[in-house]
Amino acid sequence: MGGIRYWPADKDDKPPELINLKLDAMGWMGDTLAEHDGERIFVFGGIPGEEVTVEIIWRGKNRTSARVVDAKTASPERVAPVCPYFGQCTGCQWQHIRYEYQLELKRKIVLEALETIGEMPDVPVSPVVPSPQILGYRNHARFTVRRDGSLGFVNRDSRRFLRVDECLLMHPGINHILSQLQGHCSETTQLSVRYGTNTGDWLIQPSMKSEDIPLESGQKHYVEALQDRRFRIASPSFFQVNTPQAEQIGQLIQERLDLRGDELVVDAYAGVGTFAVLLAPFVGKVIAIEESASANEDARANIEGLSNVELMEAKTETVIGTLPQVPDVLILDPPRVGCRPEALEALIASPPKRIVYVSCDPGALARDLKILCGGPFVLEEILPVDLFPQTHHIECLATLSRI
Repeated sequence: MGGIRYWPADKDDKPPELINLKLDAMGWMGDTLAEHDGERIFVFGGIPGEEVTVEIIWRGKNRTSARVVDAKTASPERVAPVCPYFGQCTGCQWQHIRYEYQLELKRKIVLEALETIGEMPDVPVSPVVPSPQILGYRNHARFTVRRDGSLGFVNRDSRRFLRVDECLLMHPGINHILSQLQGHCSETTQLSVRYGTNTGDWLIQPSMKSEDIPLESGQKHYVEALQDRRFRIASPSFFQVNTPQAEQIGQLIQERLDLRGDELVVDAYAGVGTFAVLLAPFVGKVIAIEESASANEDARANIEGLSNVELMEAKTETVIGTLPQVPDVLILDPPRVGCRPEALEALIASPPKRIVYVSCDPGALARDLKILCGGPFVLEEILPVDLFPQTHHIECLATLSRI
């Protein structure tokens, strides 16, 4: 099964540097790894075990990047990418891999992080919860804009700009907006589009003045709905990019907290109050902690009508150990870098009965779990949830209980 070419080599004055490789394990950022003449090469578009011809894209001090141009011995997990931009655009790393195998690879990423970083080789990691949509799921797009007003993305290795007229990861509502903006945005260099997949509401930032753009722009916020609750989300505020999976995560968290109805719940790194709002009807009280002023302003609007939710605008690590009462259950949903050491120390000193830790970075999660499980907690389960099909990214829910 050879001779499978998925995209042409870049046009350049000099001929491309092509080499033949046997691909080894999957590496970070979704690339496969290979060795050639003592050089470690990170290969885009490969699958472990394949024999391929690659084009060298970039050589740096600590990294050599390449991409597959011909799969001479193709993996049975290889499929034809449906996007014509695949390879030129690096936003999708795994569109050439059968989706069921993507889920296996993501579970393996979690297991390897727990073993190598967390030093936890025997952790119960469940099968990955698949996304109901493997294309058309993203509710947020960030575009680079060229001087002629073209919108597109920048290849992470070659740094070349690629005009994109339709991104297959984006919700159709975003692609419709893209069609209205394309070629008319020369007044800015970066542009963000956010779309409410359950509401049809949208946000375009920055505000555009061109008369050629028929859409309203410059909105301060837009509205999305999860589980019949409406959420206001400002331009700088974080919100999960896969709306159906965000709804499912809310349900999965509720199931793992084993709620009776009278608990004190702390939602740390609460963002716009998503989990606080979804859990409020099932608990006694929720304290939502968030340091972002923008997110707190959204959260104040989102908790309207919920008398048992209290907002705290503060850094989690500065207040989590000073609460007047130790919470029964705690939700941790920190940024990609994970929790600050001070937050983990406070939890070890005053441990809640249960914790659900939501993480989008297996390495940071493994590091923090090693600390928590070295204290008064035992890890019950890690449940990976795929919010990012066609990419190497994976979300995890880790459930811990107090010993």
